Amino acid sequence: MVSSFWRAAVYCLHPRVIALSLVPVLVLMLSSAALAHFFWQPAIAGLAGFLDSSVVLATLWAWFEAVGLSGVKAMLAPVLLLVVLTPLMVVVTLVGVSLLMTPALVRLVALRRFPTLALRQGASFLSSVGWALGSSLLALGAILVSLPMWIVPPLVLVLPPLIWGWLTYRVMGFDALAAHASALERTTLLQHHRKTLLAMGLVVGLMGAAPSLLWSVGLMAIAMAPLLVPLSVWAYTLIFVFSSLWFTHFCLEALQSLRQGLSVVDEVLPVPLVPPAIAPLASPRQTGEPTGEV
Repeated sequence: MVSSFWRAAVYCLHPRVIALSLVPVLVLMLSSAALAHFFWQPAIAGLAGFLDSSVVLATLWAWFEAVGLSGVKAMLAPVLLLVVLTPLMVVVTLVGVSLLMTPALVRLVALRRFPTLALRQGASFLSSVGWALGSSLLALGAILVSLPMWIVPPLVLVLPPLIWGWLTYRVMGFDALAAHASALERTTLLQHHRKTLLAMGLVVGLMGAAPSLLWSVGLMAIAMAPLLVPLSVWAYTLIFVFSSLWFTHFCLEALQSLRQGLSVVDEVLPVPLVPPAIAPLASPRQTGEPTGEV
């Protein structure tokens, strides 16, 4: 696990990896710019109208005006919209890295470290897409369910990394083994190394909280959004690229060990039905026992 961590960190400095990290950023930025051009202002207007019509928030607006913070009301709708869109942006970035970059990163690692590892194509591209989308929908559902609990200080430090860690473990572990492992090998490795892979995903989830510091400038984040959005997307992309390399190094090494018989396979695989061959009994002459002959 530690060896794979440092190998992934070194691979992130590879020029090809840096160039590949820009692909999801460009795709996401072009799509985000098109969506923002058509839907940003209507979304802010709709959210502001919903906040103005809220009876619960009427007291809060009156208190803001009493203390001279009437401008907060106008800035609250864009801030809330960014808060809602940030998890969606993270999930889209992860899926983009998984679909656009992970196959190339797996080929790079396999070519440099495991050139003799056979390809068994245990999962197709459509299987990877379905797995990534299904896992992402489950993660978004967990975010929506747990979002009200994020206001509790201890839980906001625990729940998001757990969700991102689980999602990273599901997506990156599957894609790292999709080309080289068979379906049985992939299931075996993901079950046998589940705790380790989940711990790796949790570390990546904690690292994923770092780009959110870019939005800690307060209300200036609204004015600096055209600059902060691409920076945060690239930061998330680099973190997910690192996680893809980390999972690839670990999983391919585990797969090689599995095929060489160095892993504990008997705990996962069923016992073979055919019993081993029984060696023929030794003759009395071979054992040195008395034969009764004179």
